[in-house]
Amino acid sequence: MRIKTLIFVLATTSSLFAQSTGHYHVTQSYPLGGNGGWDYIISDPINHRLYIARETHLMVVDEESGKLVGEVTGINGAHGTAIVNKSGHGFATAGEDKAVVMFDLKTLKTVAKIPAADDADAILFDDASNRVFTLNGDANSSTVIDATTGKLVTNILLKGKPEYGVSAGDGKIYANLVNTSEIVEIDAQKASVTRRWSTAPCKQPVAMAIDKINHRLFSGCRSGVIAVSDYAAGKIVTTMPIGMGVDGTAYDPKTHDLFASNADGTLTIMHQDNADEYHLVQTLATPVGSRNLGLNPVNHRLYIASAKFETLPAGSKRKKTVLPGTFTLLRIEAAPKAH
Repeated sequence: MRIKTLIFVLATTSSLFAQSTGHYHVTQSYPLGGNGGWDYIISDPINHRLYIARETHLMVVDEESGKLVGEVTGINGAHGTAIVNKSGHGFATAGEDKAVVMFDLKTLKTVAKIPAADDADAILFDDASNRVFTLNGDANSSTVIDATTGKLVTNILLKGKPEYGVSAGDGKIYANLVNTSEIVEIDAQKASVTRRWSTAPCKQPVAMAIDKINHRLFSGCRSGVIAVSDYAAGKIVTTMPIGMGVDGTAYDPKTHDLFASNADGTLTIMHQDNADEYHLVQTLATPVGSRNLGLNPVNHRLYIASAKFETLPAGSKRKKTVLPGTFTLLRIEAAPKAH
């Protein structure tokens, strides 16, 4: 496979797409507190809410004010959230219970608990099939749930450890397999794997975003790159360097900006010049450990989470815990471009 070499430039380039917006910066900081770590940050633009997984519950935050409006409790091992506005329900993975918690979007009360599989992690909604798909890391599978009834449909064996995925909106689901460095394509209606391809030279793909217009997937890889796939052809077309420890990627279809949030304390911001060419716009300094990212594609705001961590003795291999009460949500926006 031939991989195009991409030269990153900060200068203005000729582009088939809109020019990038102005440089990004943190515009608001919202101290939310609470205990424990966090995982995915999911935006619900229709209701102007953010859902943030906090180990045992979901924090539900008003996007405009940054205030906590409620919580979805009783989630043992909270990771991902899928929002289904047309049925008025949300779905949250409870990894420690090998389950999915279905809840009411208005009351935030639990409606049902649906069996899934080991390490139920990311979760997404596919409108074309009206189904919810979990990505179960240790089980190497995806659990399929009817989004209206909350009933279990089936489990799909993926032959690799899935990390994050997206719906293409046409009845296809795509997911990264972190341990085999592959992408799998799932037929949502048939609930079966239809294709797979390597992400080489990207290793350990975790985060994923999608450009539905140009049929491109963006896999954030722990080897320090984003891999761009042509999902119509089922192949990698280019890679771009990012920071280390990525866990979140996002693509804004209006601005054509691409983002990768990295645990090393950087937010890599790129602009899409055409389907297969990109250039670096900015590397924004962020708090170390802020590797999760949420994007509202309507108002173009980005959200990342941060906290203070305990200090460990030299040589300790134990994972640092979050200091109680220090959890903070940061809002990031682009400054208006000067004329």
